[in-house]
This record gives sequence, structure tokens and C-alpha cells, in this order.
Amino acid sequence: MERPTTAAEAVAVQERLRPLVRADRPLPPVRTAAGLDVAYLPGSDRLVAAVTVLDVETLSTVDRRAVRGTADFPYVPGLFAFREAPSLLRALDGLTTSPDVLVCDGQGLAHPRRFGLACHLGVLTGLPSIGVGKTALGRYDPPGEERGATSPLLLDGEVVGRALRTRRGVKPVFVSVGHRCDLDSACELVLRLAPHHRLPETTRTADRLGRELS
Repeated sequence: MERPTTAAEAVAVQERLRPLVRADRPLPPVRTAAGLDVAYLPGSDRLVAAVTVLDVETLSTVDRRAVRGTADFPYVPGLFAFREAPSLLRALDGLTTSPDVLVCDGQGLAHPRRFGLACHLGVLTGLPSIGVGKTALGRYDPPGEERGATSPLLLDGEVVGRALRTRRGVKPVFVSVGHRCDLDSACELVLRLAPHHRLPETTRTADRLGRELS
């Protein structure tokens, strides 16, 4: 992964890689899904990058890896990938199971330059990837209250993702394509991964692993 030292250099990297994103075809068959999450140590740039790989049918963990690192790049909105992706890539390299899809705790196309963390990791690894955000980057109307209800997520007048209700009466999550999938299949997979809770089990298990080590 390229390691720019300034915001201008980082934006140039995003602009160069963005045309490589593919967001126009359904996900291929998925047997395993990796959750990716980063936990920061309080008051510092030190972090733990955690990856857990789940069997999509049983939601059991089949592999996991966490690495400690430091966020060397400054905290700049829209450029978080340059802080977190290097350590996440190290964690992915340490897996013994190659996941079929990456499910990132962050954004994909729902990003000012349409190249969030999920896009960045998808392009660099060549794996299908999905962004599942806890907060909306953009504007949306609340989806229906029933599980599975969606509404478009808009940024600068463009649909960049969907608000997806994973539990009745609970705030939606915000799904956007990262790479090598379309929005319909991304939302379908997130629902499969979130049978009981607001967040998908991929995110929950990766978050738990990161907290254990931070």
C-alpha cells in the first residue's frame, strides 16, 4: 500500500485508484465473510486492527487475526484509510483462511470522493468488499420500521448507498458498495450477517477481538 505523507498526496492516490472500483455485478457465492475493525488505544494513535472470518451459514468464527500498529497518517476526514488500512492489510495477510468478502466497519462509495475504506481495501486485495457504517455520510429518509426495509443514501444528489433496517425499531445501518459487488447483493449479505442485532456479526466479532487486545 502506498504511504503518502500529506493530504494532497493521499487524495491523489484515491483519485488514481477510484476508477478501479467495480460496483455493477452481484456478489459471487459467499461461504466466508471477514469483519474488519480498528480499535484505538485511548489518547494515542496506537491501534489494534482486528479481522475475524465467519462461516456465513452458521456465523461461527473460523479464523481471526489482530495486529498492533500505529496510525502514522494525520487524522483527516475522508482519508481514514491511510491511517487504518496498513494495519488491516497486515492482519488480513496473517489469516490462514482466505475470505470470500470483506465487510468493513466504515464506508465504501459513501465517501466525498467515492473511495472509502471498503473501496480502498477491496481494490488493494482484489476481494469483494462492503462498507457498513454506523452513521450516515449523506442524506436519507428513514426506511420502514420492518427488518429489511431500505431507503437511498444520497450524497451530492447521487445514490451512494442505502439505509438498511436490520432490526425493527432500531436505527438503520448504512451500506455502501466497496468493490466487486452491487448494492442489492451487499444489503442482502448484511441482512444474513445480522439476524439478531443491529450490526452484522462480522463487525461485532471483529470489534470484540480488537477490544480484547487494546
